[in-house]
Amino acid sequence: MSRRLIPALLIAFLAACGSQPKPSDAFPTEFWQAALPDDDTYLLAPGDKVEVIVHSAPELSRELVVAPDGRLRMPLAEPVTAIAHSPSEVARALETSLSAELRDPDLDVVPLEFASQSIFVGGEVGNPGMLDLPGQIDPLQAVIMAGGFTRDAKQKDVILMRRLPGGEVRTVVLDLKGGVMDPAAATWLPLRRFDVVYVPRTRISEQNQFVQQYIRNALPVEFSLFYDLRNRN
Repeated sequence: MSRRLIPALLIAFLAACGSQPKPSDAFPTEFWQAALPDDDTYLLAPGDKVEVIVHSAPELSRELVVAPDGRLRMPLAEPVTAIAHSPSEVARALETSLSAELRDPDLDVVPLEFASQSIFVGGEVGNPGMLDLPGQIDPLQAVIMAGGFTRDAKQKDVILMRRLPGGEVRTVVLDLKGGVMDPAAATWLPLRRFDVVYVPRTRISEQNQFVQQYIRNALPVEFSLFYDLRNRN
């Protein structure tokens, strides 16, 4: 090989390694934003520890743990729902609750410690159930961790369900046939806490109906509370 070609090939190789997948245009931007691990999109769950910093009344500042019922409790305030809400949303709820006792409550909620980072993988997989996230993984890796596809699995109709900040539940059907990740799944990477990956046995003709009929009944209690599918559109 000509020595002149080596630098050019090296540059091309480095450029390819440094390229990043771009969100697909098939789904709204909020899917990609919801996958980013920042405070604005992180949704609290039971067992999480937060620090409530009350700027207008420092003596009320304290560390709290989200209770099993999904609520936070602090003096002078009515309990507020924290489960499936971001820290900033909980802060606004606490300000409203404290306004009956304080003239101008001003506070922040800062996450300190997080409970188990779990997802649910169900349907036609070898070992359906809750899995602890080992790091940043995709839906196909989650299926493999759950024992892989069964013989009856419809690998082209895998449902991924996520609750977005603000409470909206969104679903997408992914094609994982042949072990190849659907390019549209780039908008959902990496999987996040409380994501649901469900592998059906039959072909999905209507997402919403399938979620109501199958996934809702399969979810563990903590996941059912997190998604509150009764309020789903």
